[in-house]
Amino acid sequence: MTFKYLLSKLIKKSRLASIINSSVHATSKIEPGSNFVESSMDKHSFCGYDNEITHTEIGAFCSIGNNVKIGGGEHPYHWVSTSPVFYSGRDSVKKKFSEFDRNENLKTIIGNDVWIGQNSLVKQGVTIGHGAIIGMGSIVTRDVLPYMIVAGNPAKKIKSRFSEKIIEDLLASKWWNLNESKLTILSTDIKDPELFLKKLSK
Repeated sequence: MTFKYLLSKLIKKSRLASIINSSVHATSKIEPGSNFVESSMDKHSFCGYDNEITHTEIGAFCSIGNNVKIGGGEHPYHWVSTSPVFYSGRDSVKKKFSEFDRNENLKTIIGNDVWIGQNSLVKQGVTIGHGAIIGMGSIVTRDVLPYMIVAGNPAKKIKSRFSEKIIEDLLASKWWNLNESKLTILSTDIKDPELFLKKLSK
């Protein structure tokens, strides 16, 4: 590794994450440059660099890439104007002709064991089911079913990760709630869903 590369990594790591009115499990990580506002993250999850996550509930074992935007506010498109000069709150513009309240932000729900690829956008109020995968660069405007792989703009179903039976059994198992000693034992079969479920049922 060159000095230049190491220096760039050091600068990237030296930035801070902005975590406001939020809870992050001790085993989870918000990388530098990310804003995590009025949100929560369960155990063994992480979000990468330069993310903006607002009003979002994130489950356990989730992987969120870099430059992902989740939640956030919406402009009032049903008013005469969508400009912030007509609604309350601090904004990029200083002038306020009126200060009407907008609708409250809807909570976005990210299930357990979800993988969201880098540069993805997830609209506020969307629910992403357990085990789902969001392809990089996707724009998610609707709910995503458990263990579904989606991608594109707008994001559409590519395929399911497993058969209906395996998905049903994984959801019923709620393996993400197991204690760490049990997971350590089962982790030897993490590459084989059928064997994993078989051992889990014993």
